[in-house]
Amino acid sequence: MRLTVMSHLTLDGVVQSNGKPEPELGDGFKQGGWQVPYLDQDLVGMIGDWITAADAFLFGRGTYTMFAGHWPLVTDPDDPIAARLNGQPKYVVSTTLQQVGWAHSTVLRGDVAEEVAKVKEQTGNELQLHGSATLLRTLMQHGLVDEYRLFVHPVVLGNGNRLFEPGTTPTAMDLVDIKTTSRGVAVQVYRPAGEPHYGAVAPGASV
Repeated sequence: MRLTVMSHLTLDGVVQSNGKPEPELGDGFKQGGWQVPYLDQDLVGMIGDWITAADAFLFGRGTYTMFAGHWPLVTDPDDPIAARLNGQPKYVVSTTLQQVGWAHSTVLRGDVAEEVAKVKEQTGNELQLHGSATLLRTLMQHGLVDEYRLFVHPVVLGNGNRLFEPGTTPTAMDLVDIKTTSRGVAVQVYRPAGEPHYGAVAPGASV
């Protein structure tokens, strides 16, 4: 399976959010829910199409906890996103989570890169990572990510955990698609293109 990443982020790179204004996770972040005003049919449609094409899902513990607290409660048989998330295999990377109650969930323990690589070897189209920025940086370090789908919202928060924190593995990207929603979210699709290349502009040279 290909490993794809789906992430909402602000113009200043913040991904931290619990989807609500209340700091329900007890992590000290008080600006949750910043992405909600930008949800429209364009964005929901794109996200829905991608989610319903996934054969399995991957999470860090924090994102898994949020998803598991919401999607099992959505029982509408006509909701394709809920049906896919609830019905397909889900893998959560955690060293402390003892048990999982969300159907079809498995805890991955041990070496993260090795365990995720094993899941990628399974038959299927797409293993989809949602949020989970810390886990993402580990996967980048080991070259396991095949595609990034970034939903860049037109807002600056000034604080919060960022998708690409200092220390993230340097990676060049190929932009393969970009769309803009009616509320100004830039949906950017990238694929890794190896290590970055560097150069210098000589005085008087044309660019």
